[in-house]
Amino acid sequence: MTAPIRVVVADDHPIVRAGIVGLLESAEGIEVVGVAADGLEAVALAAELSPALVLMDLRMPGLDGARATARILAEGGGVRVLVLTTYDTDEHIVEAIEAGAAGYLLKAAPQDEILAGIRAVVAGETVLAPSVAAQLVRRMRADAGGATALPQALSPRELEVLRLVAAGSSNPEIARALVIGEATVKTHLTHVFEKLGVNDRTRAVTRAMELGLL
Repeated sequence: MTAPIRVVVADDHPIVRAGIVGLLESAEGIEVVGVAADGLEAVALAAELSPALVLMDLRMPGLDGARATARILAEGGGVRVLVLTTYDTDEHIVEAIEAGAAGYLLKAAPQDEILAGIRAVVAGETVLAPSVAAQLVRRMRADAGGATALPQALSPRELEVLRLVAAGSSNPEIARALVIGEATVKTHLTHVFEKLGVNDRTRAVTRAMELGLL
């Protein structure tokens, strides 16, 4: 049997936190191993329990979700962070992206979407709520002063790979769709990261959206 996905839930609102825990505990293949009421507790539990994923609220006392995300990822260990927030226009969302969170969903999303997002992020994919992605594009365009040109153009195959990444496909799925090897997919992604000036899949997708490539 496949081991369950071990999740830490971080949210400062007791009722919301209990609801999220209840949803995850009722889902097949997901195990809640810890709950945190603030960012500092989330960081401590991530270090202590080594979960596969921390489901992170953004607005929390003491240490907000963005800074907690940065600390968790700085520790290494392969823990992934999926932001689950109420706000699709919150400044903290942009901070969470820079911190390296692998996914961004809204609490108003359907339950199946949240569960699918958890599984996708743990599998190495990127998950962005449409309204969150739109907000990121607006912010980055404003910060870049409306820049639209790439330092170096992406090749047609690199664009194909990036579009599949944006659709939530994993590297094996991209390899099957394009009939290429996984190593080739990784090479294309490396080139995409270099050309877009980013370090991960999430930033590659949002940067490409900013530039009108997706």
